[in-house]
Amino acid sequence: MSVPTPHNAAQLGDIAETVIMSGDPLRAKFMAEHYLENPVQFNGVRGMLGFTGTHNGKRVSVMGHGMGIPSISIYATELYKFYGVKKIIRAGSAGALVDDVNLRDIVIAQGACTDSNFAWQYDLPGTFAPIADYSMLKAADRKAEEMGLNVKVGNIISSDVFYSPRYSAEKWRSMGVLAV
Repeated sequence: MSVPTPHNAAQLGDIAETVIMSGDPLRAKFMAEHYLENPVQFNGVRGMLGFTGTHNGKRVSVMGHGMGIPSISIYATELYKFYGVKKIIRAGSAGALVDDVNLRDIVIAQGACTDSNFAWQYDLPGTFAPIADYSMLKAADRKAEEMGLNVKVGNIISSDVFYSPRYSAEKWRSMGVLAV
Protein backbone atom coordinates (compact mmCIF):
# COMPACT_ATOMS: atom_id res chain seq x y z
CA MET A 1 0.00 0.00 0.00
CA SER A 2 1.14 3.52 -0.69
CA VAL A 3 -0.03 6.96 0.31
CA PRO A 4 -2.60 8.26 0.39
CA THR A 5 -4.17 5.31 2.21
CA PRO A 6 -7.86 4.35 2.22
CA HIS A 7 -8.33 6.29 5.48
CA ASN A 8 -5.93 9.20 5.10
CA ALA A 9 -5.54 11.76 2.30
CA ALA A 10 -2.11 12.96 3.49
CA GLN A 11 0.96 12.84 1.32
CA LEU A 12 4.41 11.86 2.62
CA GLY A 13 5.78 14.67 4.75
CA ASP A 14 2.36 16.10 5.64
CA ILE A 15 2.32 14.40 9.06
CA ALA A 16 4.82 15.07 11.85
CA GLU A 17 6.75 12.27 13.57
CA THR A 18 4.73 12.97 16.75
CA VAL A 19 0.94 12.72 16.53
CA ILE A 20 -1.51 13.51 19.31
CA MET A 21 -4.67 11.48 18.73
CA SER A 22 -8.17 11.75 20.14
CA GLY A 23 -11.24 9.71 19.38
CA ASP A 24 -13.34 12.72 18.45
CA PRO A 25 -12.15 14.42 15.24
CA LEU A 26 -13.64 17.71 16.49
CA ARG A 27 -11.34 17.52 19.52
CA ALA A 28 -8.40 17.21 17.09
CA LYS A 29 -9.69 20.31 15.29
CA PHE A 30 -9.99 22.16 18.62
CA MET A 31 -6.42 21.21 19.59
CA ALA A 32 -5.13 22.37 16.20
CA GLU A 33 -6.97 25.69 16.39
CA HIS A 34 -6.03 26.46 20.01
CA TYR A 35 -2.57 24.92 20.51
CA LEU A 36 -0.83 24.72 17.14
CA GLU A 37 0.73 27.58 15.26
CA ASN A 38 -0.14 27.69 11.55
CA PRO A 39 -2.13 24.41 11.46
CA VAL A 40 -2.74 22.87 8.05
CA GLN A 41 -5.41 20.22 7.56
CA PHE A 42 -3.99 17.06 5.97
CA ASN A 43 -6.99 14.76 6.32
CA GLY A 44 -10.77 14.82 6.18
CA VAL A 45 -11.44 11.35 4.77
CA ARG A 46 -14.48 9.77 6.47
CA GLY A 47 -14.74 12.89 8.63
CA MET A 48 -11.53 12.01 10.47
CA LEU A 49 -9.75 15.34 10.75
CA GLY A 50 -5.98 15.66 10.92
CA PHE A 51 -3.78 18.77 11.17
CA THR A 52 -0.06 19.57 11.30
CA GLY A 53 1.47 22.71 12.77
CA THR A 54 4.05 23.70 15.34
CA HIS A 55 3.95 23.92 19.11
CA ASN A 56 6.81 25.72 20.86
CA GLY A 57 8.81 25.43 17.66
CA LYS A 58 8.33 21.67 17.30
CA ARG A 59 6.40 20.16 14.40
CA VAL A 60 3.36 18.24 15.73
CA SER A 61 0.26 16.68 14.22
CA VAL A 62 -3.13 16.12 15.81
CA MET A 63 -5.68 13.67 14.45
CA GLY A 64 -8.92 11.96 15.36
CA HIS A 65 -9.11 8.17 15.40
CA GLY A 66 -12.78 7.38 15.95
CA MET A 67 -14.32 5.16 18.58
CA GLY A 68 -12.86 1.92 19.83
CA ILE A 69 -9.80 -0.22 19.44
CA PRO A 70 -10.54 -1.40 15.88
CA SER A 71 -10.74 2.20 14.65
CA ILE A 72 -7.60 3.49 16.38
CA SER A 73 -5.69 0.40 15.22
CA ILE A 74 -6.45 1.24 11.57
CA TYR A 75 -5.25 4.84 11.90
CA ALA A 76 -2.23 4.04 14.08
CA THR A 77 -1.12 1.25 11.73
CA GLU A 78 -1.30 3.54 8.72
CA LEU A 79 0.52 6.37 10.52
CA TYR A 80 3.39 4.12 11.63
CA LYS A 81 3.69 1.99 8.47
CA PHE A 82 3.10 4.53 5.71
CA TYR A 83 3.70 8.02 7.09
CA GLY A 84 6.87 7.71 9.18
CA VAL A 85 5.21 8.51 12.51
CA LYS A 86 7.47 7.64 15.45
CA LYS A 87 5.27 8.55 18.44
CA ILE A 88 1.51 8.62 19.07
CA ILE A 89 0.13 10.23 22.21
CA ARG A 90 -3.52 9.52 23.02
CA ALA A 91 -5.47 12.45 24.47
CA GLY A 92 -9.13 12.09 25.20
CA SER A 93 -11.90 11.26 27.56
CA ALA A 94 -12.58 8.17 29.61
CA GLY A 95 -15.03 6.93 32.20
CA ALA A 96 -13.86 6.94 35.80
CA LEU A 97 -14.16 3.78 37.85
CA VAL A 98 -12.97 5.11 41.19
CA ASP A 99 -14.71 7.70 43.35
CA ASP A 100 -11.78 10.11 43.58
CA VAL A 101 -11.47 10.63 39.80
CA ASN A 102 -13.76 13.48 38.82
CA LEU A 103 -14.83 15.23 35.64
CA ARG A 104 -11.87 17.05 34.04
CA ASP A 105 -9.29 15.27 36.21
CA ILE A 106 -6.19 14.10 34.38
CA VAL A 107 -5.61 10.34 34.24
CA ILE A 108 -2.13 9.34 33.11
CA ALA A 109 -2.13 5.72 32.00
CA GLN A 110 0.67 3.75 33.59
CA GLY A 111 -0.54 0.55 31.96
CA ALA A 112 -3.24 -0.06 29.35
CA CYS A 113 -5.03 -3.38 29.56
CA THR A 114 -7.66 -4.66 27.17
CA ASP A 115 -10.19 -7.41 26.69
CA SER A 116 -9.98 -6.93 22.91
CA ASN A 117 -8.82 -9.58 20.48
CA PHE A 118 -7.15 -7.10 18.11
CA ALA A 119 -3.58 -8.05 19.14
CA TRP A 120 -3.73 -11.47 17.48
CA GLN A 121 -2.89 -9.80 14.15
CA TYR A 122 0.50 -8.87 15.63
CA ASP A 123 1.09 -12.37 17.02
CA LEU A 124 0.89 -11.05 20.57
CA PRO A 125 -0.29 -13.78 22.93
CA GLY A 126 -3.26 -13.18 25.23
CA THR A 127 -4.08 -9.58 25.97
CA PHE A 128 -0.75 -7.81 25.79
CA ALA A 129 -0.70 -4.84 28.20
CA PRO A 130 1.59 -2.05 26.99
CA ILE A 131 3.02 0.19 29.68
CA ALA A 132 4.05 3.83 29.51
CA ASP A 133 7.62 4.97 29.00
CA TYR A 134 8.67 5.82 32.56
CA SER A 135 10.48 9.06 31.73
CA MET A 136 7.44 10.37 29.80
CA LEU A 137 5.10 9.22 32.57
CA LYS A 138 7.19 10.95 35.24
CA ALA A 139 7.48 14.15 33.19
CA ALA A 140 3.73 14.28 32.51
CA ASP A 141 2.92 13.68 36.18
CA ARG A 142 5.39 16.36 37.32
CA LYS A 143 4.11 18.92 34.79
CA ALA A 144 0.46 18.31 35.74
CA GLU A 145 1.28 18.79 39.42
CA GLU A 146 3.24 22.01 38.63
CA MET A 147 0.15 23.28 36.82
CA GLY A 148 -2.04 22.49 39.83
CA LEU A 149 -4.07 19.89 37.99
CA ASN A 150 -5.75 17.01 39.79
CA VAL A 151 -3.86 14.07 38.33
CA LYS A 152 -4.10 10.32 38.89
CA VAL A 153 -1.60 7.78 37.61
CA GLY A 154 -2.68 4.17 37.25
CA ASN A 155 -3.98 1.43 35.02
CA ILE A 156 -6.75 1.80 32.47
CA ILE A 157 -8.78 -0.73 30.50
CA SER A 158 -9.93 -0.46 26.90
CA SER A 159 -12.72 -2.63 25.60
CA ASP A 160 -14.36 -3.33 22.25
CA VAL A 161 -17.75 -3.13 23.94
CA PHE A 162 -19.13 -0.05 25.67
CA TYR A 163 -22.01 -1.62 27.58
CA SER A 164 -20.66 -4.95 28.79
CA PRO A 165 -22.84 -7.28 30.85
CA ARG A 166 -19.68 -9.27 31.61
CA TYR A 167 -17.82 -6.68 33.66
CA SER A 168 -19.17 -4.07 36.01
CA ALA A 169 -17.39 -1.00 37.32
CA GLU A 170 -17.01 -2.84 40.63
CA LYS A 171 -15.21 -5.72 38.90
CA TRP A 172 -12.73 -3.40 37.14
CA ARG A 173 -12.15 -1.41 40.36
CA SER A 174 -11.39 -4.63 42.22
CA MET A 175 -8.65 -5.24 39.65
CA GLY A 176 -7.05 -1.82 40.31
CA VAL A 177 -8.30 -0.06 37.18
CA LEU A 178 -8.82 3.75 37.38
CA ALA A 179 -10.68 4.38 34.16
CA VAL A 180 -12.24 2.66 31.20
